[in-house]
Amino acid sequence: MSEPVAQFGLSELQRSIQSMALDFAQRELAPHAIAWDRDEFFPVETMRQAAALGMAGICVREDVGGSGMGRLESALIIEALATGCPSIAAYISVQNMVAGVIDRFGTAAQRARFLPELIRMATLASYCLTEPGSGSDAAALRTIAVRDGGDWRLNGVKQFISGAGAAGLYLIMARTGGAGAKGISAFLVERDRSGLSFGPAERKMGWRAQPTRQVICEDVRVPAEALLGNEGGGFKIAMAGLDGGRLNIGACSLGGAQAALDKAVAYTGERQAFGQKLNQFQALQFKLADMETQLAAARLLLWEAAAALDAGAPDASRRAAMAKLFATDTGFKIANDALQLHGGYGYLADYGVEKIVRDLRVNQILEGTNEIMRVIIARGMTGDRA
Repeated sequence: MSEPVAQFGLSELQRSIQSMALDFAQRELAPHAIAWDRDEFFPVETMRQAAALGMAGICVREDVGGSGMGRLESALIIEALATGCPSIAAYISVQNMVAGVIDRFGTAAQRARFLPELIRMATLASYCLTEPGSGSDAAALRTIAVRDGGDWRLNGVKQFISGAGAAGLYLIMARTGGAGAKGISAFLVERDRSGLSFGPAERKMGWRAQPTRQVICEDVRVPAEALLGNEGGGFKIAMAGLDGGRLNIGACSLGGAQAALDKAVAYTGERQAFGQKLNQFQALQFKLADMETQLAAARLLLWEAAAALDAGAPDASRRAAMAKLFATDTGFKIANDALQLHGGYGYLADYGVEKIVRDLRVNQILEGTNEIMRVIIARGMTGDRA
């Protein structure tokens, strides 16, 4: 049985950080979220305002301008941003994931070159692991990087890449050795490299306020210093990024669910049927109570997993998988229940609930499907490290 890593409440500083992010979300994201979704508009300048408040380098060290905070603070910020727009909160999570692995695994020169721009979101970033033929089985990726003199030459296609085309920096996992995880390396590839191109914008159920495209490498030549970490260490880098990314995606689901629940509470307090407000019917009161309880339980599990990752707990990856699984399943269910409580109005775009449902659905798929989360959890329980 796992021992608890931390007990909560939050500190005064953490509550201040949370409040700042909530205020930004309600002021700068929520009023525009429906229009951004409708128009498929990527609000880069608004995200740069968030970056100016320290939200694009949350866990990056302070010597390059990062906020120097932990995973719990990151979860608080991403959840708060998602109350305004889950799609934009999720992209800011991706930006943080790329910046975080450069901070952790990069050389001094790489950190100095890339991180100040990423932290300000003057340069946007994309995380490129998934391929058309390797999603859940990420270690089977087929993008290759071969030495060409003192440089590397990359060939392959990445699929479902958030920010592709708009981003200026791509963290690309490519095979430099034999089969399996140990043959993978990580490369930092800038958008202006010859041979780097992008597929058409994907038409998606949700996350319409951020672009998703293929990233295509056709003899993309990069210098030796584009290698991030050690040759053959790319899968470790990818997984290290995903532990934090899974927590942030879980937090994104909680923020969206909180916004949907708030809308349901307001709506059932205004709408009348059979001579009384909806929130006076005990069946609906019980539904709201269940939604609130489920959300609180998921939040505490996620916070505890974030604390485990900050503490370097040996089972931190398993805890992150548990939190991602429970938070994304729970968040989607709460949002879907909130839509049901709105009746027919929940199906209309103007009420904003259907957008939240669409945005949260993908969180059960990305950063490792929830079926893969169950594999990770079970392996931790049985001692199977295969």
